[in-house]
Amino acid sequence: MPKIIDFSKTYRLLNHGPTVLVTSAHGEHRNIMAAAWNMPLDFDPPKVAIVIDKNTYTRELMEASGTFAINVPCRVQAEMVVRVGNCSGRELLGKSPDNKLAAFDIPTFPASRISAPLVAGCVAWLECRIIPEPHIQNTYDLFLAEVIAAQADERVFSDGRWHFEGHDELRTIHHVAGGAFMSIGDAFKIGA
Repeated sequence: MPKIIDFSKTYRLLNHGPTVLVTSAHGEHRNIMAAAWNMPLDFDPPKVAIVIDKNTYTRELMEASGTFAINVPCRVQAEMVVRVGNCSGRELLGKSPDNKLAAFDIPTFPASRISAPLVAGCVAWLECRIIPEPHIQNTYDLFLAEVIAAQADERVFSDGRWHFEGHDELRTIHHVAGGAFMSIGDAFKIGA
C-alpha cells in the first residue's frame, strides 16, 4: 500500500541528476559551489538547466561573465563536495581571489572556451554559456545555458555511454538529503 508523502519531501522522489560542482570566474575572481538541481534540456545545440540561488557568490560571478562550468564529481570526491557546499565564497573574500578553490586546495585545470576553471578528478566537465532569461533567473533562480564544450574521463564514459564497471570510486554521486548521498548503480540493458 502506498504511503502519503509530505509535500515538502516530494522533490526527493525524483532523480534530479548527479550532484555537480559549479565553477565560475570573472576577472581574477574564481569560485566553486555544489549544486544538486540540474538537468539536460536539449540535444542540438546541447542545453542544460541549473538552479543557482541568488545569494551565492558563484552566481554573482556567473552573471558577470555570462559563463560557468558544470563539473561532475565522483564518489571519491564526496567529502570535498560537502565541504564546498557548506560554506560561502563570500566568507573568504579578500583572502584569495580563488576563494574556496584555494581554501580547500582543490586542483583545477583551464577550460577550453570559458574563464571558469575545471575541477581535476571529476568524471565530466561541461563549459556553459548562459542563455539570458531574466524572469526565470530572478523568479525561480533557474538558469538555462548552452553547452559550448564538454569533456569526460574515458575510463567511465566513451561512445556516448557511461560504463563504471571496475571503477566504483568514479561513480557519480546523487545528493538525497541531509548530507546523504547515493552513487549511481549497476547498468543494465533491455532489448537490442
